Amino acid sequence: MGEVLSQNEIDSLLSALSNGELDADEIKDTGEKQVKDYDFARPAKFSKEHLRTMEIIFEHYGRLLSTNLPAYLRKNIQIEVMNSEAVTYSEFSNSLTNPVLLGIVNFAPMPGSIIIDLASNLGYAMVDRMLGGEGVPLERSRDFSEIELLIIERIMNVCINLLREPWENVTEIHPRLERIETNSQFAQFISPSEMIAIITINMKIGDVEGMMNICLPYMTLEDAMDKLNTKYWFSTMQARGEQEYTEIIESVISKAPMPVKAVLGKSVISVSDFINLQVGDIVRLDRKVEDELDVYVGNIKKFTALPGASGDLYAVRVTSVIREEQ
Repeated sequence: MGEVLSQNEIDSLLSALSNGELDADEIKDTGEKQVKDYDFARPAKFSKEHLRTMEIIFEHYGRLLSTNLPAYLRKNIQIEVMNSEAVTYSEFSNSLTNPVLLGIVNFAPMPGSIIIDLASNLGYAMVDRMLGGEGVPLERSRDFSEIELLIIERIMNVCINLLREPWENVTEIHPRLERIETNSQFAQFISPSEMIAIITINMKIGDVEGMMNICLPYMTLEDAMDKLNTKYWFSTMQARGEQEYTEIIESVISKAPMPVKAVLGKSVISVSDFINLQVGDIVRLDRKVEDELDVYVGNIKKFTALPGASGDLYAVRVTSVIREEQ
């Protein structure tokens, strides 16, 4: 039960309303709950955070494409991630016009597959470039021949293998191209009402420009959805990056040549004796035969050792390590 106002409080409220000191809208009951509409035909399975993280992943993927594909096509490749959106699969499939180039990619160990939709003009340009041409697409689209599809399959396998590195910060994947479809009706591997994320990438091969669409079904990414956020992605990338950076430095340093010398002893002689030294002369040192030698790494004394031989070569056996505090 609400609080009961006294007569003085009621009079004060009425006076404030009549004088304009208090707005009636401000004292309206705001206890009503706002109801948010939910579209069951388009359930919100992908948040803006998920889509933004996937954009970051495929921006990395685009950089890999632009540096690896020129080795095969011998043309400058420019890649730009245009946008990402969540739609139903029926909306995606209805927007396709035949002939198409749809790469069905097994996204193991994640369940299901993804689709890579490559613009036809890019496919024709790739084929022409691989066969020694200038990379010019056909003026009129036609069905791809078996030989052309084999050439495109080779390039698409290169593109698919590059997917592993960008996804390492989220999950380890082993993508594999299952087949290439040129008719959109034969690519119905999920329900038309299933939600998918589409990453649109603009690809430019020389002067030929076209789109590459990456279709990622929710059912395939469901197990990794909790990792598809920028906070997790960047924290994993930073930890992994620091570890790899340390390992690379250690690997490079381990291969660096270092001068090591063992000093048998020291002696002081006059300049005239030094000038007259001949083969067979004996120079007396300040150490005995059984004394340990000083071993220097660079100009720093790091070890002590005893002299000896290894096969036909002179050698020393390390007897102790000199620490910095010593």
